Amino acid sequence: MPGPIQSIERAAAALRLLAAAPEGLGVVELGTALTLAKTTAHGILRTLVDVGFVEQAEDGRYRVSEDLADLGRPRIDANDLRAQAVNWADSLASRTGESVRLAVLAEGRALVVHHVFRPDDSRQELAVGTSLPAHACALGKVLLAWSVGGRRGARLPALTQRTVVDPAVLRRTLAAVREQGWALDVEELLAGTASIAAPVRDRGGLVVGAIGIDGESERLVDTRGRPRAGLVPAVRQAARSVSRGLGARGA
Repeated sequence: MPGPIQSIERAAAALRLLAAAPEGLGVVELGTALTLAKTTAHGILRTLVDVGFVEQAEDGRYRVSEDLADLGRPRIDANDLRAQAVNWADSLASRTGESVRLAVLAEGRALVVHHVFRPDDSRQELAVGTSLPAHACALGKVLLAWSVGGRRGARLPALTQRTVVDPAVLRRTLAAVREQGWALDVEELLAGTASIAAPVRDRGGLVVGAIGIDGESERLVDTRGRPRAGLVPAVRQAARSVSRGLGARGA
């Protein structure tokens, strides 16, 4: 059985010390208290600052940040996410010729926070602010796949004949989404339409949103229901680009 991870133990000890010192601590003070070299103490503090748990005041001392008071609150709000995704969403729409949506998980549903119209002259309605049933669309499947609340137990509402309503089937679907890194829905939300989406991550690796394309089924999938060539790579590349802008490593 694996033993404890020393770096995490040290970070936890540093947080306890800082929480007990409202006036803050310097690098040397914290290093002395934990019997750590100055470089090691500084590395721990800088990492805690990067993830938002600690802040450095103008006097150079480190203090616990307000983020620790509410760990359930997203570090990146919808406005920040949208601002980072705007250019990549436009590029994805141009590259695929399809509508692009960016969504976050809100009360178990996929809330659309940015929408780029399909780049043609067709009549379209702005979807920003629309709340979609997460189990029935690609954006929602991505968000549920990496959410603690994604393991649903009750039978799900059907939107079309193809909507997944069995919780066991949904769990298997979400496991596949996590493994492959993208999600697909074919006429599960609305007859005649399909969507493809991929996760957007923050610097800590948390999935904070999903970006994807949607359009008529015949344009997005072949006769076997498989995504047409080039669409999945384009969506995943856009998601990685937005993630890198948010500081995600290895995106």
